[in-house]
Amino acid sequence: MNNLSLAAVGDNTVDIYYGADDESFIGGNALNTAVQWSLMGARAGYYGAVGSDDLGFRVREALAKNKVNTDGLTELPGKTSTTLIRVEPSGDRIIAQDNFEVSATYMPSADDLDDIATRAFVHIGMSPFASRIRNELASRGVQISQDCAVSEGFEHLDVAFCSAGEESAEAHTMAREAIDGGAQLAIVTRGADGSIAFDGRDWFSVPAVEIPAVVDTTGAGDSYIAGFVAARAQGKSVLDCMRAGAAVAAKTCQHRGGFPQDP
Repeated sequence: MNNLSLAAVGDNTVDIYYGADDESFIGGNALNTAVQWSLMGARAGYYGAVGSDDLGFRVREALAKNKVNTDGLTELPGKTSTTLIRVEPSGDRIIAQDNFEVSATYMPSADDLDDIATRAFVHIGMSPFASRIRNELASRGVQISQDCAVSEGFEHLDVAFCSAGEESAEAHTMAREAIDGGAQLAIVTRGADGSIAFDGRDWFSVPAVEIPAVVDTTGAGDSYIAGFVAARAQGKSVLDCMRAGAAVAAKTCQHRGGFPQDP
């Protein structure tokens, strides 16, 4: 996978746990995806923004430590994004508040978009400019995926990632809406119930990978995306891509944070 070049665009954050736990981790959909690619052995690039503060330094340090290319990491006036996660006595983690800060103002430059478009596949995380980014990248002929739970729109998407609960009807509705909106392939993750896919004609289903115990589900969806996209960029079938995503997500559920790191 050393020759596979991938890029993630959008959010980074510092996940701040409170309640039953008191620690913090580097995260964010786009950043987690890029780090997971690098851990798989791909050449991963991350394009996003941090503030000129200590948290921004932590984000940059985590990317560098995991060998993610940071040429597209921009420092903007303001604060680095944070996510407050309440940890219940039961261990359940609930996102209490997202503070997107400078991530909500980041739009790649024309030069960055040209560079991003040289990658085999590009994933868009949270971005208020997702539609514009998709249009720009599509005009450059690049394959695109997006986490549609955090960014709106389906046009120009090769893969739309959605997230649903245990209700099967809701998951199927999400998949149809993504295809009707212009996506070529829709993936809906359902936590412990696995994932489904729809390409406008055929349905696919893959169960979640069983693990001894769940430590933390934070970032598991991002890890699924990373595994799926890496396999898709190598030309693998939909089912094989879904299995790859499920395998990476299962590993993430067995440690704290969206990727292995010191809290």
